[in-house]
Amino acid sequence: MKTAIPVVSGGAHRATSDLANGSASLDAFNTGSTSALAGRAWRDRDERARNYPNATLLLSNAAAAVGGQRSGARTHLYGLANLSDSERKLIGEVLGEGEVAGVAALPDGSLAQIRESVLAGIWRVRIGTDPSHEYVEVGAVPQIVRRAATDLTSPDLVIGTPPDGAMNVKPVLAEIRERAKSWRLGMHAHAINLTLLPMSIIDLTFLQQSLGNGPVKLMLHGHGTCRVQATGTRNVWSVQFFSSTDDLILDTLEVGGVPIVVLAADEDFQDSAERMQEIIKAYFT
Repeated sequence: MKTAIPVVSGGAHRATSDLANGSASLDAFNTGSTSALAGRAWRDRDERARNYPNATLLLSNAAAAVGGQRSGARTHLYGLANLSDSERKLIGEVLGEGEVAGVAALPDGSLAQIRESVLAGIWRVRIGTDPSHEYVEVGAVPQIVRRAATDLTSPDLVIGTPPDGAMNVKPVLAEIRERAKSWRLGMHAHAINLTLLPMSIIDLTFLQQSLGNGPVKLMLHGHGTCRVQATGTRNVWSVQFFSSTDDLILDTLEVGGVPIVVLAADEDFQDSAERMQEIIKAYFT
């Protein structure tokens, strides 16, 4: 099958190399699984509520927020700076690790590490390596993803002269440029299936070079892997699906906002609110 052509390089690419092959999670969060606490939940709940008041309040606020959240609404942020190390660890154990993880590059050259919890629509974000710069965010996707994809990308796509041997890349680039310039918030995304197009390796290489390297890389692990990457061109994303053996099975470009495959939907928020309330009742009340 075709070999994937990466659209993120440099520091962001190196920071996510382990995520790309599924060999690592965001260890900076030091998280465990929710089920690891299940056996002692009832025994320890009164002690937790007494000893971890800030964590209890944060989770209660997040539960209330996610119940009223909608996919297009502003997100809600809850900082962890005032929590003790033990409270941060408890937050990690309760929220666990979900299917989506990745990084977003920041203007100062640092990276924001992003991990969705087991409760869809509840995320953990850490800026750099300082634990005090960590927060829980409720929303379809962390705002830092949208901001990086807007602020750190180019609004213009310059189409140069394709190299010898190129077949169909120029009309594809022309379509992308037109769609990207006309896309506005609220419009549906436009997908271009590169797998079905007669594109040579020369075409694909020139396509990647023209679009440039973007500031966001997200991985979705389930049955196989989905890799979502912002290109260097605003409103243009690479969305690639891989088999369990890491073969590229579907290679697409999406022109629009953050691809829907990584977004929490309205029904996810409601389900997460119900599950969070059950967790709080079992662990803290």
